[in-house]
Amino acid sequence: MSNALSEEKKQQVIALGKLGWSLRKIERETGVRRETAGAYLRAAGIAIRIPRAWGRQAPAKPANELTPDPAKPANEVTPDFVGLLSQPPTSPAGRVSACEPYRDLIEEKLSRGRNAKAIWQDLVTDHGYPGDYQTVKRFVRRLSGSKLPQAAGIILTEPGEEAQVDYGSGPLVRHPQTGKYRRTRLFVLTLGYSRKCIRLLTWRSSARIWAELHEKAFRRLGACPRVMVLDFVPGNKIEVMCRSALCAATMTNTSRC
Repeated sequence: MSNALSEEKKQQVIALGKLGWSLRKIERETGVRRETAGAYLRAAGIAIRIPRAWGRQAPAKPANELTPDPAKPANEVTPDFVGLLSQPPTSPAGRVSACEPYRDLIEEKLSRGRNAKAIWQDLVTDHGYPGDYQTVKRFVRRLSGSKLPQAAGIILTEPGEEAQVDYGSGPLVRHPQTGKYRRTRLFVLTLGYSRKCIRLLTWRSSARIWAELHEKAFRRLGACPRVMVLDFVPGNKIEVMCRSALCAATMTNTSRC
């Protein structure tokens, strides 16, 4: 492979270097040789992590190397700790965080449920953020602590009284016959009392398959609840459940709920 990398591969190597990855790990992940990756990192001004150097610190200078300032005699230094306590402390809270320019972006990612680790990785990869993870973690904690928790209603039901059904797009799963990834449909039935969930995936979606998913969930539970709440279900599926003739034919277990 040539040492000249594409722009996309170059940016990937630089982003991993900013995350603190070693050259060996970058080579294993991207296929770029360590010598080539090191040259790009040095050109970008990124420090290269030395293997097995985590936790090592430079040796402290001995005390005998510290010399007093001749302009300040020792007799002028007084243990006036009262005066020191009266001075305002310089705390990190008064400093401007390196995350401040990214406040709007971080708040938007927090609203989507992203955690501090994921936000830090996105900032480094997509926006060239130069700071470390701990800075982002402290900034996220400060933003999260300033928001009041939102009130949420709690619905209490009796055992076997109610269940909720959610039905929509599922994850990409490799098809056993074609070997290609395909989008699935996800069926979730949650009991109102115990919060026990039955999750089922299907490759195809139709009114019949949707009804059969209910039957499979009821068989796993060993029973069926008295009330079914259709929370996130397409309108045509709800219409099927409301037509008594079709319900009697395909939803025999549901008709007995």
